Amino acid sequence: MNSTSTMKTPMKRVRGLGSAHSGTEHFWRQRLTALANIPLTIGFLCVVYATLGKDADAARAVLARPFDAFIIGLFVISGVIHMKIGMQVIIEDYIHGEGSKIIALALNTLFSLAIGAACVFAVLKLTFGAS
Repeated sequence: MNSTSTMKTPMKRVRGLGSAHSGTEHFWRQRLTALANIPLTIGFLCVVYATLGKDADAARAVLARPFDAFIIGLFVISGVIHMKIGMQVIIEDYIHGEGSKIIALALNTLFSLAIGAACVFAVLKLTFGAS
């Protein structure tokens, strides 16, 4: 061992942030979105429950309310971020080829953006009554 590595305290080595140089950022972001998803899922289920048994026009009227649209939009955004981070961690852990990993991470980001954009677009379209 060289003398500089033996002089480091355990905390100094931890702050090196590991091989990915991202530390616990993904861990905490994943936990934060999971925590946010709990009340957002309850709100989303309440909106879905309000539309059960109604015809299409009545369901659109429920979904056109700004508060309901806001809850659904937040649910979608938080869920997509949570999904992207989770898949990113899986890709980084289990895909070992550097080229394959980069392609998989890029596809994960593009897929997440596409799903999120499509869902938010649908919510906005319902909210503002465009047909």
